[in-house]
Parts: sequence; C-alpha cells; structure tokens
Amino acid sequence: MKICLLGNNLTNLLLANILVKKKIHIDIFFIPKTKLSSNNTRTIAISNENHKFLNKYIRSFSTFGWPSENIKIYSEKSSSSELFEFQIKNENNFYLVKYNEFYKLLQNNIKNNKFVKFIKLKKYNLDFLNKKNYNLIINSDQNSPITKKFFHRIIEKKYSGLAYTTLISHQKRRNKTAIQFFTKKGPLAFLPLSETQTSVVFSYDSSVPTEKKLIINFIKKYNIKYDIKNFSEIQKFNIKFSVLRNYFYKNILCFGDLIHKVHPLAGQGFNMTIRDVNILSKIIDDSISLGINNGETIAQSFEEKTKHINFIYGTGIDFIGSFFKLDNKLDNYLSDPLFKLFKKNNYLNKYAMWISNGSTFN
Repeated sequence: MKICLLGNNLTNLLLANILVKKKIHIDIFFIPKTKLSSNNTRTIAISNENHKFLNKYIRSFSTFGWPSENIKIYSEKSSSSELFEFQIKNENNFYLVKYNEFYKLLQNNIKNNKFVKFIKLKKYNLDFLNKKNYNLIINSDQNSPITKKFFHRIIEKKYSGLAYTTLISHQKRRNKTAIQFFTKKGPLAFLPLSETQTSVVFSYDSSVPTEKKLIINFIKKYNIKYDIKNFSEIQKFNIKFSVLRNYFYKNILCFGDLIHKVHPLAGQGFNMTIRDVNILSKIIDDSISLGINNGETIAQSFEEKTKHINFIYGTGIDFIGSFFKLDNKLDNYLSDPLFKLFKKNNYLNKYAMWISNGSTFN
C-alpha cells in the first residue's frame, strides 16, 4: 500500500509515525512556508487513554508530557471553592505537552525512515496526484487546492471571541492539578506543564483584540495558587466550531482540523484527532489482513465509524461553552445545583469523569 499525506503538520506527522510501523510507503507533500515559531506558546492536553495509545507507537514518548491528576472546575460565583473535580482513581487525567516539542519529536522519529519521503511543491492538483497511483490520499491541509475544490461544505459556528495563550513561570510546586474557571468574560484554564511552569488558555468573549496588560491582570485576578515570576509572549487565535459534511471524495480522505474544530475550553481538539488516528489505523490493519488496498473503501469506512461520534462530541463541547456563558449571566443559578447533583450521584460522577478522559461511545 502507498499513501500520500497532504501537509507537513502535526496531524500528518503523527499519522506517518503510525503508518511506517505497518511498513507502508508514505509521501508527505507540502508547500514551503515559514518555519515553526520558536516562541510558540501553544500546548496540547493528551488524555490518559490517548497517551497510552501513543506510547505503543511513538518512540521516546513514554516519558513525554506532564501529568495532571485531576481537574477542578470553578465558576465566577464559586471562585474560592470548586464546583466539581474530575479525578480518575489511580490514573492521571491528562498529560500536557508543548506543541513545538511534540512536533519535533514526531519529525525526528521519521526523518530518516526509508518508508517516508518529504516532498516540497510550489503547487499541485488532483491530476498530478493521480499520476502517482496512491492507494489513499489523506488531506489535512486547510490551504491545499484539494480542500478548496472538493471539501468546502461545512457546518460552522464562529464564536465572538479570541483565545489567548501564554506560559507562566512560577515558584516550584508539585503542580498536578489543572484548574478551569468559567468567568463572565469567558473560560480560563491553568494547565500544569512542570513544577515551575503552567500553560494558561483564556477564551475571551470579545472579537476585539485586548491589550497584553489587561490579559495579564485578568490572569492574576483568578490565579489562586501560583507565585508568578513572569509571563511568556501572549499569542491569540480565532475560535470556531466546524464539522465537515463529507469526509472523503473517491480515495481522498480529509483528516484532523479539516473534519472537526472545537472550542478550546475542554482541551479535546487534538484528542479527537488522536482517536481518529487510532480508528483509521485499525481500519487499515483490517484492510491489509484482508488483502484490500482500495483507498475509497478505507475512507468510507472511516467516515462511517467516526462522523457521528465527532459531531456529537463537538456539539457537546459547544453546548458546555454556551451553558456556562448563560449560567454566568444568571449568576450561576444553573451550575450550582447541577454540579451538586453530579457529586451526589455516583453514576453521573463516573460518566462525567469518563467523558473528561476523552472516552467516546465507540
């Protein structure tokens, strides 16, 4: 089997690391662009189950990422005591990794692999790819001509806000508890990265860019446990929810952010992609065992197994954001009794923690 990946991005590097284990030949096509920023403040929360999956396939990943044992939820009204705590007995809730470090690890693992070729192109089209006779073409490049021509039908919701990320350096502490505040101005998360560093993600409910000083003051206001030394560069990103209506066209399968983008408040965006990688890997294994190398069959099977799950999961995260936005306007009239119910009901408690760990219904 021969597979082409469109885009030299984190999603495709992860896919390539998995596929070469199956001795599948991989070509990664990409249009040259600026190098990866050295001061990128983006971090990725990888659920415990996904971390276990990656340990099986990614070399040197077993000690990668900083573990968080629990997540405490606060509202604007209950900023001094948590509404709820997500904790899984004898397991970590998630692992936080720096985007740049994860990217470099994946890249280094395959850069000299005989099954992988990185191919730079100024431009390409479907006719060019068809001449290469790939069994399967996986597209995770938003700007590729393939995306613009065949995959433009989406369900989309643009949020009236921007996400701000920064890293805070602080006095050494154990730092194994993540904190999520649902404030009147938007969700604010403190995500442990080491004993002396924590990632902060603030989804501000305003599309007007805010001064760095105001963001820092806002973070300090809700900081309840860190003796902060300094802030790294503050970066901002657009926020939106989108799902692709059709995942594939013939033997071309869209993947990663192209098929689902979600609000960053739950930290599940890339976790959804890792679960998709896991499912696609199993489909390809089954196809190889049956002697099937038809890319369109593989793509169709992937859509059938994941499309409904990704839609339910994505809309669920969107609902959580909308719920807390309304709840803050009602002075937390809804969340206080709801989380009290979760605490008292063992079934609801276990279900909430199961979902927080990135589990799905498949």
